[in-house]
Amino acid sequence: MNTNIYEHVDYTLLKPTATEKDIFNLCNEAVKNKCASVCIPSHFVPLAHEFFPKLNICTVVGFPLGNSTYKTKMTEAVLAVNNGAEEVDMVMNISLFKNGNYHAVKDEIDNLCIDIEAETNREVTVKVIIETCYLTDEEIAFATKIVDKSLADYVKTSTGFGTRGASFHDIEIMKANIERGTKIKASGGIRTKEDMIVYLEMGCDRIGASKLP
Repeated sequence: MNTNIYEHVDYTLLKPTATEKDIFNLCNEAVKNKCASVCIPSHFVPLAHEFFPKLNICTVVGFPLGNSTYKTKMTEAVLAVNNGAEEVDMVMNISLFKNGNYHAVKDEIDNLCIDIEAETNREVTVKVIIETCYLTDEEIAFATKIVDKSLADYVKTSTGFGTRGASFHDIEIMKANIERGTKIKASGGIRTKEDMIVYLEMGCDRIGASKLP
């Protein structure tokens, strides 16, 4: 693979113990290695945007459980974008999905995509975390189809805070259930350059990683 792998990496630091120094170091490494973005808690978005104005900043909403209200997710997202974030990784409402309220799941995703841009007057990349560790293979396939039919830009495997992260098997299922060109982000437990290459070769466009091998 001739491309710079790190150009596909969302360099991530979401630990509750993260300090300003940690965020600075993350951003510096991301700039040095030409990463796709940094993925950081919304609390740190203004700081990162102030000192690294050209850096693509991603943040998370409804994280890590996904079961907060739509208004809560929307408020989080709008504040983050107004503070300098250009990408939002939202956690799907897993409880709604498990309860069979599939239309409500898709409506939440679509409404978030529409309302963020309406409220901020900015184009925002939205990634939907389906948290594959809590889903059966059949549910992974169906959740992927829901995201693929929505207005979101990406379907993402994991928060990294569940019982496991991404797997090659997850990506095989997700790839097989995308018809409309939705991109895939693999995240959680990806630590080696060899694994990153495999994920990219399987069709992932982004990789979430907390370390750069």
